[in-house]
Amino acid sequence: MKKLLSVLLVLAMALSMAVSASAASLAGEYNITVWVSEKAVDLTKQQIEAFNATNDLGIVFKAAVEPVSEAEAATNMITDVEAGGDLFCFAQDQFARLVQAGALAKLGAKAAETVIANNDAGTVAAATSGDVLYAYPLTSDNGYFMYYDKSVIPEEDVDSLEKLIADCEAANKYFAFEMQSSAWYLASFFFGTGCVSEWNTDDDGTFVSVRDTFNSPEGLIAVKGMKKLVDSPMHLSSSQASEFASGAAVVVTGTWAFEDISKMLGDNMGVADLPSFEVDGKEYHLGSFNGCKLMGVKPQVDAAKAAALHRLAQYLTGEQCQMERFEALSWGPSNIVDQASEAVQANPGLAALIAQSAYSVPQGQIHGSWWDIAKVIGDDVKAATDEAGLQKALDNYYDKISSLFTLDTSALLFVGAWNGWNNADDTDTYYFKNNTLTLDVPQSDYMGGRIVNPGSWDTDKGFAQVTSGAELIKDLGTDNPDNNIVFAEPGNYTVTLNGSEITIVKN
Repeated sequence: MKKLLSVLLVLAMALSMAVSASAASLAGEYNITVWVSEKAVDLTKQQIEAFNATNDLGIVFKAAVEPVSEAEAATNMITDVEAGGDLFCFAQDQFARLVQAGALAKLGAKAAETVIANNDAGTVAAATSGDVLYAYPLTSDNGYFMYYDKSVIPEEDVDSLEKLIADCEAANKYFAFEMQSSAWYLASFFFGTGCVSEWNTDDDGTFVSVRDTFNSPEGLIAVKGMKKLVDSPMHLSSSQASEFASGAAVVVTGTWAFEDISKMLGDNMGVADLPSFEVDGKEYHLGSFNGCKLMGVKPQVDAAKAAALHRLAQYLTGEQCQMERFEALSWGPSNIVDQASEAVQANPGLAALIAQSAYSVPQGQIHGSWWDIAKVIGDDVKAATDEAGLQKALDNYYDKISSLFTLDTSALLFVGAWNGWNNADDTDTYYFKNNTLTLDVPQSDYMGGRIVNPGSWDTDKGFAQVTSGAELIKDLGTDNPDNNIVFAEPGNYTVTLNGSEITIVKN
């Protein structure tokens, strides 16, 4: 893993922020790299050519538009910012990591005003750290709602969770809702009862506090509703469109599944916002996360190029280009004018998403560890046999949340590099317990990882002293400024911390 930014680039960034390029000084030709979804490559090339032809500043971009998915862009940028795309698109859950890595250039005052005035509040919040805007909203369609088979589910039942469960059980059909493998989906029950989990960062993207009310009387109501679903023999913890081909009558997922489900169900495809559930005679409409995709500008040494890139980013995320992406790719716009258009309102998937948005919570910046901590609630709720067990599930969750901002070793993780430095991915994330963890290191091009505090990549310093087991690793901090632990060979290892010292044993 390379150093994220050189001292020279950091100093140049500061200088470029202090000097404003005039419109006249922007004229010229710029060679740039742009990372977008594979589906959007051709359209983006056309839009950049349109910018070149229509801007009155004399700006001409010679753009290499490369297919890099929104899920991979952040990892690639963090690995080597200087080699990354000048403009790049990414999912909002990667925002904090990018800010911390210095991979996003701040928006100027006028650009920020334009973004705030023209995009929905949730996407603006997703692009903000502290009081600073670091990115441009690109879409507002990363949420979920309900697809159902109209040959199984009567239309009059779609508003009731209990009736939907009964319909699925009667028809021996699955109700697919990802309750035991995804915090993103199970949060819907908590949001439905008014619970919040609000994370706060400073201007540098570092998490500083959380207001979380899942462990509350409202949270207990939420898990009572959740238990009705997870206890059903027809519940399936999945959000895959393919479940309809495997015997599902209901699948909760998003707009990305629309085409596949339409092909499978044809005229029997129903689309609706999420239902309500009942506890103690009161109904609660299921909530949801409402997310987005963002476009970032990489910090530049050349102030004129930086200013020109921001002009292009505003254009590519503006009203016209967002509508062009909707028309060509069915991407949901964040631009408020586009959202209100008849064409967007007539799209069944986006219409359901817009209907669900009344009950949704904007997905702001969320601590990286929260996803793994919260998703366990589903299993704990299913295992509970009484109300005390449900409360215990909430207590367990609260205890883990409360420990996130302590700095002792119980809050540390080992994040492996073999899946792309993803500290929200269970397959390569290992938690220290009583200062010890056991991990499996697979054969890979880079058999290494880092010890980090959840939510931050800057607290892994000071772990470079291996007092036992040094022969098991081939690199630790020597030509490696990030103190990555690189193992000599694959295998099962136990890593123990004692202050800043590390003991490594191969099992």
